[in-house]
Amino acid sequence: MASAAADKQRTKFTLDERDIPAKWYNIQADFKTPAPPVLHPGTGQPIGPADLAPLFPMELIKQEVGTDRWVEIPDAVRDVYRLWRPSPLFRARRLEKTIGTPARIYYKYEGVSPAGSHKPNTAVAQAYYNKKEGVTRLSTETGAGQWGSALAFASQLFGLQCKVYMVKVSYQQKPYRRIMMETWGAQVVASPSTDTQAGKKVLDQDVNSPGSLGIAISEAVEDAATRDDTKYSLGSVLNHVLMHQTIIGLETKKQLEKADDEADIVIACAGGGSNFAGLSFPFAADKLTGKKKKLRLIAVEPSACPSLTKGTYTYDFGDTVGMTPLVKMHTLGHGFIPAPLHAGGLRYHGMAPLVCKLYDEGVIEAVAVPQIATFQAAMQFARSEGVIPAPEAAHAIRVVIDEAERCKKEGKRKTIVFNLSGHGHFDLGAYEQFLAGKLQDYEYPAEKIAEALRGVPQVKV
Repeated sequence: MASAAADKQRTKFTLDERDIPAKWYNIQADFKTPAPPVLHPGTGQPIGPADLAPLFPMELIKQEVGTDRWVEIPDAVRDVYRLWRPSPLFRARRLEKTIGTPARIYYKYEGVSPAGSHKPNTAVAQAYYNKKEGVTRLSTETGAGQWGSALAFASQLFGLQCKVYMVKVSYQQKPYRRIMMETWGAQVVASPSTDTQAGKKVLDQDVNSPGSLGIAISEAVEDAATRDDTKYSLGSVLNHVLMHQTIIGLETKKQLEKADDEADIVIACAGGGSNFAGLSFPFAADKLTGKKKKLRLIAVEPSACPSLTKGTYTYDFGDTVGMTPLVKMHTLGHGFIPAPLHAGGLRYHGMAPLVCKLYDEGVIEAVAVPQIATFQAAMQFARSEGVIPAPEAAHAIRVVIDEAERCKKEGKRKTIVFNLSGHGHFDLGAYEQFLAGKLQDYEYPAEKIAEALRGVPQVKV
């Protein structure tokens, strides 16, 4: 009896290495209608594999357009995953007690990876497939530095060179992220840079540009397109990236079974969409197939860069200059430069097309939260659970606390699950500003977004 009582008080739910999923889940298999086609930026016609070949290895292109429900994870990738996977699921009992809520709160902690976030789940896979096809160098962009760190780590494991275009404001705010990437052998430059024509064009217009993910993408894509030895690697937005991340949600479902519980509300932050998709898509499968119609899936974004909640659902470029294919997504306009908020990984003008399709069809919800309220939630979590969250993940925590407060008010015992997608050890400068009362909220810039949306291409499909 004593052991049974103790089991009910468990705070950590772990899996064995043998429980690492053997396959990724492809949500496209469960869509009632196909995802909107990706269009060529020059012709406006649907693109084919040959159009993507200059940027990606063929195996990733197949995954991008494929509709098989399950895609086998290569043994070499699973072998690297064993360095930190399966990641733990925690019951946030101390946070529950602090709030005084009847809700049960769980968090999947991806901060245990070598790079400190969920990003290596796809970085390792992408590095593997590129190496397998004879690629020797990768180019990429990074906002907060989490994706750049992950790709630098993965590139080192597979013997690839790696160049990272890091958004300038984050490059300045987070020097230790840069050093982390350089420790793993990557070359890192502040974007916009003078290393590419795209970067020079932006600097000609604004020498003090803080940069954006859209600009950094333009630079990284140009880098890959102009070199025979280089392919481009992206940490979010694209279908294959989101699929690689589903290992998070697949593990979480197994761990909830061990906890003898089921999710009622699933929450994650959303910038490009990989973190949210990674946790939510395996749960969304139950909703799409009618198994759990009342399940709530909530994407949380910053109110200063609200692509889902304030953007227009239309075709747009994924980058600022207009070099990438056109994808249908909720966008603020590819020319929109977000405010320099500390959640650098959420400063993207658009959202993953698969996430957007789910939002447009009412399968998922979206909420935008301001920066100061987000850091208040981060502090509450850190002081109750001990983990200092990355500012990006703190957006999810803000809504978790709000939902837990609602359960308290309504007397409902819901099960809330969220993705703590990274630790905040390299974000202490932001916490320092918050503690000193120097952090500020950035209002939703309606005029700037309206101006940027005027530049969105007019597409007829």
